[in-house]
Amino acid sequence: MDYKSMAAEILKNVGGEKNVSHFEHCSTRLRFSLADPAKANLEALKKINGVMGVVMKGQCQVIIGNNVIEVYEEIMKLGTFSGKEKTVNVKAKQKPVDVFIDFMVGIFQPLIAVITGGGIVKAILTVATYCFGMSKDSSTYLVLYQIGDACFYFLPIMVAFTCAAKLKCNQMLAVIVAAVPLLPSMTKLIDNGMTLFGATIPNVGYSSQIFPAILSVFVMAFIEKYFTKICPKVLRVILVPAACFLITIPLELLILGPLGYNLGTGFTNILLTLNDSVGWVVVAILAAALPFMTITGMHKALIPYVASVYTNPGYDMLNTPAKVAHNLSECGACFAVAIKTKKTTQKTVAFSASLSALFGISEPALYGVTMLNKRAMTGVVISSFISAMVMGIAGVKSYASMSTSIVGLPRHLDANNPMNFVWAVIGYLLALGISFIVTLIIYKDSDEMTSATESADNRIETKTEDVDASMNFYSPLKGRAIPMSEVNDEVFSAGILGKGIGIIPEEGKLYAPCDGKIFSVFPTKHAISMIADNGAEVLLHVGLETVTLNGKCFSPNVKDGDIVKAGDLIMEFNIDEIKRNNLDLTTCCVITNSDHYEIDVKVKGNVNKNTLLMSINNR
Repeated sequence: MDYKSMAAEILKNVGGEKNVSHFEHCSTRLRFSLADPAKANLEALKKINGVMGVVMKGQCQVIIGNNVIEVYEEIMKLGTFSGKEKTVNVKAKQKPVDVFIDFMVGIFQPLIAVITGGGIVKAILTVATYCFGMSKDSSTYLVLYQIGDACFYFLPIMVAFTCAAKLKCNQMLAVIVAAVPLLPSMTKLIDNGMTLFGATIPNVGYSSQIFPAILSVFVMAFIEKYFTKICPKVLRVILVPAACFLITIPLELLILGPLGYNLGTGFTNILLTLNDSVGWVVVAILAAALPFMTITGMHKALIPYVASVYTNPGYDMLNTPAKVAHNLSECGACFAVAIKTKKTTQKTVAFSASLSALFGISEPALYGVTMLNKRAMTGVVISSFISAMVMGIAGVKSYASMSTSIVGLPRHLDANNPMNFVWAVIGYLLALGISFIVTLIIYKDSDEMTSATESADNRIETKTEDVDASMNFYSPLKGRAIPMSEVNDEVFSAGILGKGIGIIPEEGKLYAPCDGKIFSVFPTKHAISMIADNGAEVLLHVGLETVTLNGKCFSPNVKDGDIVKAGDLIMEFNIDEIKRNNLDLTTCCVITNSDHYEIDVKVKGNVNKNTLLMSINNR
């Protein structure tokens, strides 16, 4: 793969270097914070060879998969990226929730590697003491323990650094603000009841805390900006840092630090209370919801929790079991698809995705296989829920931040509770086994449209002498018809789901293209499948990636089992709102069992609901 060309195309289509205010990557995605999101060409990004998908949720997230680091490094060569926010002149309006998510992800995403590294060191020590008898009093153990512990002890300083980057204030000043309460001499003074301006400084512990640092840097950013504005330029280099220290640090010791500490403590207590009462329910629901959270990028909302939970209370009973259940369920489902599918391309993609999911990277499986197949996704959701529920009921704890995959098993070793590891192994195996078995049983190719032979009660044979196998397929929309090969989605353009045609709609009304029966109105309302009277299986998929809207913008006028005639209005949708979400409106009309038919596309260009699009004849 030509990573250099790919990087150049991606940077070009996010609006160029000047439109990028912040750039980073996670395990499978390039993450761009854009000055003006409207300048990003999402359709062009999706068409770049090697790009699996694009999500615009706070950040512009370009999904790459296992090659993300190689592409990231090539992009870094093309621009003057330093991991810091750049000052930009154009600023597009964003929803408050998107701004908040972008802010939190920007703070905590860079910390995950450090926390994971420290967690792995501690996991190695656990294995060494639990399995090989290393003494906790040995010099080797003590040194390695300090290495692992430093990643958590100095967490406030790292949080201050990344927070300052997001707030575009001086990162070095922020580091000092966070470091002062951690000084051993300062800690001793606070322990002895030190007063400041006549007020006693609350005795709270700042090591491993994140909220005191965030609040303090937030205040410091305003102070720095204000004094930079009013100070003579020649004195700024001296007076601005002094003002930041003399105002922010007393506020931190007296108000901001204790407030942040109490926020963190309250957050932890709420989680512990949930775990003690209905923790297994929360874990199971989170695991089942993770595929859909990942699609929209909402799974990143868990990053602050991950960053804090290993310091207080020192273990995780929520995020790890849920994510492990989801990742390994994706693995099992994809392996089942690889075995059962008759399509060579699908077999290759599914097998590769199963290996990625086994080692903790679920996006290739999610975007490349299970999201496109309702039965495979069903296997994932069922397995995720059950396996996470078992681990939740058993109270499985993770003591280190490691990859949420099969290689993370050592994190569950507990010298005081050997069964913690045993139940973790059981949970891991259940996730793999249940998803594999369920998917192997229920999966069928061309699954998104749901085969008409799903049950004996509504079975309609695609080849039979009792029906006329010829059918006219009329346009379900007013708009412009384009060849399927020009649709900006490889799943449709490559004919993986079947043959058909794409339509770019001009109005938000979807009509039945033929006589038949509505088989399924998808839960997210963005697609409808139906069985034509001649047995052809029809999928009408409104827009690309519109599943991320979760039903917003769509108003179906039919339900499962309804009988319709060609020209009946079956759905209304809000074109303007879909555009505002930066989604492609191209609607795909696919005959998903097209192997049984000769399909003759009659027209392209402008079409109305009565325009004959295709004729479908029995082979």
